Amino acid sequence: MNIEPTDFKGIRIVFMGTPEFAVASLAKLVDAGCNIVGVVTAPDKPAGRGMELQQSAVKKYASEKGLTVLQPEKLKSPEFIASLQSLKADLQVVVAFRMLPEIVWNMPPMGTVNVHGSLLPQYRGAAPINWAIINGETFTGVTTFKLKHDIDTGDILLQEKIEIGEYETAGELHDKMKENGAGLLLKTIMGIAKGNLIEVPQHQTSNIKQQTLLHAPKIFTETCHINWNKSAMEIFNLIRGLSPYPAAFTELENKKLKIFKAEKIITNHQVKAGSCETDGKNFLRFACIDGFININELQLEGKKKMNTADFLRGYRFNEMPHP
Repeated sequence: MNIEPTDFKGIRIVFMGTPEFAVASLAKLVDAGCNIVGVVTAPDKPAGRGMELQQSAVKKYASEKGLTVLQPEKLKSPEFIASLQSLKADLQVVVAFRMLPEIVWNMPPMGTVNVHGSLLPQYRGAAPINWAIINGETFTGVTTFKLKHDIDTGDILLQEKIEIGEYETAGELHDKMKENGAGLLLKTIMGIAKGNLIEVPQHQTSNIKQQTLLHAPKIFTETCHINWNKSAMEIFNLIRGLSPYPAAFTELENKKLKIFKAEKIITNHQVKAGSCETDGKNFLRFACIDGFININELQLEGKKKMNTADFLRGYRFNEMPHP
């Protein structure tokens, strides 16, 4: 793509984001020479045993690059609004940040662009990467769109499809998607600068093949608790979709057992769903309605994350659950 430097480098951009996912996008824009006049991120928060103040991943990067950083507690506060207005942004970019009030997203003349980790309108919501895998999708994607009143409903600017591997976890897809999203964002800003992007309302996209729109709500603890009365495929996808965080879990001898990596074995059996079997050396598996889930990587409450063989080497069962 041949772009004249003045096409996009003259646009005054305010970037809004907090976690590591957003850093890839900010770094992409900085490296391309975009004019980042300000960065808005979450306030420092106490964390760890010492409860020391921790900076967001975006703040750390922005500070290293000498960028102006704003950390509002409240996005509607007069002080923050005045500070934001003083930056005179032409365009705002949002990647993994809070829901913005209209006074903020409607401020710049070129509007506010968001990066979302799905092929909108599918998987609107807080956890699109997790839910795409939990639902067994073989592909997902990333979307740039203009913000409007309702969350994740604005007109689409660009989209890019991303394949999901059979064993791919949410963490692996996250790392892939943050790079794809960063590239798509830069392409979007270049397109806005040239004036050659067509904004497409979400109901007109080709991503509504099925009538049902799938959503991606926030992940709660009850979502993570494995129901062994489901199929091996459903449980396998749940484990992948919640790995490494917050992690699917079950109980082993009345202790919480997080499962990070597993394999599905589809076979007929007479074992009660939820029953645990092991040889005490190499394998640990749980029965489900149409087979077993073989655990490869796990973490027992109060212990470190480890592979199954290491776990079995050091764990003493109250009663050995033989196959």
